[in-house]
Amino acid sequence: MLSNGGSGRREVGFLTYSTKPRGGVVHTVHLGEALARSGVDVELVALGDPAVGFFRSVSVPCHFVSPPERATTLEQRVFRSVDALAKSLSDRQDQLPPILHAQDCIAARAACRVRDEGAPVVVVRTVHHVDDFTTPALIECQERAIVEPDHVLVVSRQWQEILDRDYGVRADVVPNGVDGARFSRRPTAGLVEALRARVGAKDRPLLLAVGGIEPRKGSTYLLEALSILKVQATRPPVLAIVGGHSFQDYRGYREHALDVARSLDLVVGDDFVEVGTVPEEEIAAWYRAADLLTFPSVKEGFGLVVIEAMAAGLPVVATELPVFREYLVDGRDALLVPPADPAAIAGAVTRLLVDERLRAGCIAHGRQVAAGFTWSASADRHRALYRSFTSSVRAVG
Repeated sequence: MLSNGGSGRREVGFLTYSTKPRGGVVHTVHLGEALARSGVDVELVALGDPAVGFFRSVSVPCHFVSPPERATTLEQRVFRSVDALAKSLSDRQDQLPPILHAQDCIAARAACRVRDEGAPVVVVRTVHHVDDFTTPALIECQERAIVEPDHVLVVSRQWQEILDRDYGVRADVVPNGVDGARFSRRPTAGLVEALRARVGAKDRPLLLAVGGIEPRKGSTYLLEALSILKVQATRPPVLAIVGGHSFQDYRGYREHALDVARSLDLVVGDDFVEVGTVPEEEIAAWYRAADLLTFPSVKEGFGLVVIEAMAAGLPVVATELPVFREYLVDGRDALLVPPADPAAIAGAVTRLLVDERLRAGCIAHGRQVAAGFTWSASADRHRALYRSFTSSVRAVG
């Protein structure tokens, strides 16, 4: 265990901007629970409706901060959220754990503000990726959320190199984990068939995309690939797009993507279905229901969805990004395609649908890759780093 000096305070507080099932929030919940199982006294602090809580039940103590009223601009949303979270932390200053671990830009700015006001805390920040903000105020906010924390973590070597090169920040790498037992568990009887029927894939191959329609996920390239498959495949597949909740407003991009789909003669509800956010107990079943995962992102911090899919035995087509090459071998664990290349995506999908030997190999090797990423290992690494971070200060013994 870590020492809190006998103050009665919890040892680590995880801070996050949301309670919805986005990658960084999923990371926060699973890591917090894994640390608690290892004996660390953890609290999760999140912006979210206290009456609703997280996207699933959580086995560690939680403190919810009511989010500010909906703002008209992204800048207003970000800065009002920072203010709300910082005020809540300041009001509870005597109860704060000696380590505040922020998982995003908003949480990091709030934690650093309270630290700078005199709270006896060490601020740790995990940078999952860097958002493509366009206004000077948000660009500065994001930069300060990277350079001002006392210690910075990343989930891949690629982002370690980016932070060093672009921000002069030394970061420690701690990969994500996956709950292998959860994703390998057989779904409730009839659920897989029901999910396939829901999207019209009873007698058609089912492609799965997770993360909604947004620029970072390469959604338009995937729709273009789907139009190629619709023409070329003997049995045209249907694409199910699961998820989509985001702090940023991607309605403009979504409308553009739907315009692209219409121009390619793709039919919403037939060729592809926007499933939206699904109950937590259902997401593992979607992995088991699909024939393969399509994940043509143009930017990722780690790609937690890829590991989850492989743990469920679902073969993967992903983009040949440096972060994926850290743990995937093309043609062995998954098929990797160049970014923004619809023809390559369509070709890789076809190979995995028709080549049973390739498919079986990717499933077997993918499961082996996923087994190497556990939340318990991630928790052990975090505990060691927390001790090193606090060894030179008196906030933690």
